[in-house]
Amino acid sequence: MSGTESLSIRLHPADNVVVARLALMPGAALPAEGIAAAASIPAGHKVATAPISAGEPIRKYDQIIGFATDDIAPGDHVHVHNVEMRDFERDYAFSSAVKPTDYVPEANRATFQGFLRPGGMAGTRNYIGILTSVNCSATVAKYIAAAITPEILAQYPNVDGVVALVHSTGCGMADSGEGYANLQRTLWGHARHPNFAGILMVGLGCEVNQIDFLLEAYGLERGPRFQTMTIQDIGGTRKTVDRGVEIVKSMLPAANEAQRTALPASHLTLALQCGGSDAYSGITANPALGAAADLLVRHGGTAILSETPEIYGAEHLLTRRAIDRKTGEKLIERIRWWEEYTRRNGGEMNNNPSPGNKAGGLTTILEKSLGAAAKGGTSNLTGVFKYAEPINTKGFVFMDSPGYDPCSVTGQVASGANIVCFTTGRGSVFGNKPSPSLKLATNSAMYRKLEEDMDVNCGDVLDAGVSIQEMGQRIFELILRVSSGEKSKSEAQGFGDAEFIPWQVGAVM
Repeated sequence: MSGTESLSIRLHPADNVVVARLALMPGAALPAEGIAAAASIPAGHKVATAPISAGEPIRKYDQIIGFATDDIAPGDHVHVHNVEMRDFERDYAFSSAVKPTDYVPEANRATFQGFLRPGGMAGTRNYIGILTSVNCSATVAKYIAAAITPEILAQYPNVDGVVALVHSTGCGMADSGEGYANLQRTLWGHARHPNFAGILMVGLGCEVNQIDFLLEAYGLERGPRFQTMTIQDIGGTRKTVDRGVEIVKSMLPAANEAQRTALPASHLTLALQCGGSDAYSGITANPALGAAADLLVRHGGTAILSETPEIYGAEHLLTRRAIDRKTGEKLIERIRWWEEYTRRNGGEMNNNPSPGNKAGGLTTILEKSLGAAAKGGTSNLTGVFKYAEPINTKGFVFMDSPGYDPCSVTGQVASGANIVCFTTGRGSVFGNKPSPSLKLATNSAMYRKLEEDMDVNCGDVLDAGVSIQEMGQRIFELILRVSSGEKSKSEAQGFGDAEFIPWQVGAVM
């Protein structure tokens, strides 16, 4: 990367484009490249540094991000007007880049103050959750949560709150198949999540997604910390709300007895997420988060990369880090599923990036994916999981999900993530309950504009010369502090009650 005084950023010597660090006027000289801007070029957008003939690949990060649709001259703006997607061969080279993990000795590993739960899982927060089996019970669940007022909660200072996680499905769906399995795994994963001290599940009674079916399928047992009821059995809205309030109040004393204790960072499972990305995402925040993820893995923890459409075109970089061919092939199977899924629904993988991504300088999904995959750091890929499937291995893993951020995080939390890091260049605002979310800004201008929502300014990588490794260390230390109880910016804003979005797949009937 060029120095902080340059007007452009070169990411690899083999690239035929550089990134404009600031907005460039026509004729603006880029001395390091020996060229001048041929037109006005917005900050974060690409500038050609060599002649590129129509049909030739555009290279960034030393990877193909698209193909020229017209002849492009040095100094030209390179973006959607002269770049297109094409299929091309990618060498998966399964497991060719696997390397020994440099684990920190156990005696020297980082710790955080967390809640150790029965069974050995650890929480970073201490909520009581109200889950719904179906949309028909959503209002009742919200009424129950609202009845637990701040005055009541003040009597239980160790309880972070009561949250109703409601959704729009659970009926009008097949009682088997991918959509049904996604919902059941999501509910089960939240019911057993260590950030909950207690769970009340509320149903209507006649829905496809029967509570008893869920309990039987996943071995959930009712008890003081997990209780269920249906509106039809209890006798209507008012009676169900009254009974629900009684149940939650009965859980509060035991929840309040939970105490934070020093726990090793190996108990942390970090959801890696990005949204509202820009061209700086792959230069600052994403690689810095990747460095933090590598640190967590070295300390024995787990980091989950997701958003399958947003690693499309970069999957070959992950298969090379897969611990074995079987793991790498599981990732490719998910890629092929997405290609077929988008085809039969009349879409295409390059529908992503969004308009905001493109305004920020991202031209194709290949370019976006290369930046997004940087969140995964450099550690070996130890597992590939379906949406909301329990993560049963340590290290760096991948969980299949859409690129829609709330839906993706919902699956990651169901899989076991007890903390979230979310990078953004355009300025996404997001929070999650029960797992706290840290927002990492990719550039200083956006950070200053949305400072009340942003936890870390990764723009310092460009503006202050902070190295990726140093920024990763800062993020890692903040992860430990927030996992120990320090509030994130999104928690201070009150986010997290409306971001529970299970992934719906299949026909609505």
